[in-house]
Amino acid sequence: MIKVFSGLILTTLFCMTAQAEIKLGASPLATYIDNEGEPARLNSIVTEAFRRMDTDVSLQVMRRAFLGGALTTGQLNGEYAFISLDGKQSNALYSTPYLPLYLYAASKRPAVKEIKLLPQLQDSRIAIENRFANTTQIRAVREVKWSRTPTTFDAFKQFADDRTPLLMTSALLIDEFNLLLLADNEELVSRSADALITSGFHLMLAEDTAANRGLISTFNDTISQMQSDGTYNTLLGKSWLSKDINNDGIADYITSESVFHNTTPPSAATAYPLDSTRPAAASVYMIDGNRYDNWQDAVNALQALTPSATQLSLLDADIYKKIIRQW
Repeated sequence: MIKVFSGLILTTLFCMTAQAEIKLGASPLATYIDNEGEPARLNSIVTEAFRRMDTDVSLQVMRRAFLGGALTTGQLNGEYAFISLDGKQSNALYSTPYLPLYLYAASKRPAVKEIKLLPQLQDSRIAIENRFANTTQIRAVREVKWSRTPTTFDAFKQFADDRTPLLMTSALLIDEFNLLLLADNEELVSRSADALITSGFHLMLAEDTAANRGLISTFNDTISQMQSDGTYNTLLGKSWLSKDINNDGIADYITSESVFHNTTPPSAATAYPLDSTRPAAASVYMIDGNRYDNWQDAVNALQALTPSATQLSLLDADIYKKIIRQW
């Protein structure tokens, strides 16, 4: 009996050792995914989640063509930035979306604010980078003429040079580009009234096993906590996020003392939504996990916490300098 029990311990320890490090891959995407020291929001989110899960993780950034091969041959256990614009594999496991992806049409002309649906841009020429363009959902869009580019920088450059009147990219990237323009006193980019395509980033594990199902479940729970306690604000560089925290069907406002704030109250237009709910008069305010039931209490708490520094863009100002100067 003792021998069997010891054997079970040894077997358990062996399994834990064998699965101690999870190897995940993703392809580059400016400010989201990087391996060269640039801001990489998804790297930071996933790394922090696995740290809280007490699970070792190795993140590898590689070109899309190599990523597929690494997953097929088992060099990687999964992908940490799967975009649900692509179809899901039947034998793989996927987390709930840990970061929504909202694709907007951007323009130098304010009239784009009237656009609410993709068919309104029929026959328009729109710059879009390959990471979004080469997905199942966007390849199926025939209403517009996509002008594909290899990188985020190339998409913004093509747009800035007026080779295309419109740009399709994420809300977070539009916000970061506008911070560069604001710092140079240039006119800001306008975007469509609504996201024209909505998707999300998922953790994907290539094998459907009991251990991986448990890992996905723990990851989902950990992400939910990180979204609510101000961690996401810090990692995303966003003053305000919104999400239904207390399950009343109304989005609540979330922030952290560590991020930039101004004196303007958050709103549905300024808070980056983490779910599909909308703020209302009954929305509460969460600051580093502490709840405040109204804006006055929240702003009183933030008065001593607001950093004095201005908000800087996560896009590299030196790389985008030529574009901004020609704006």
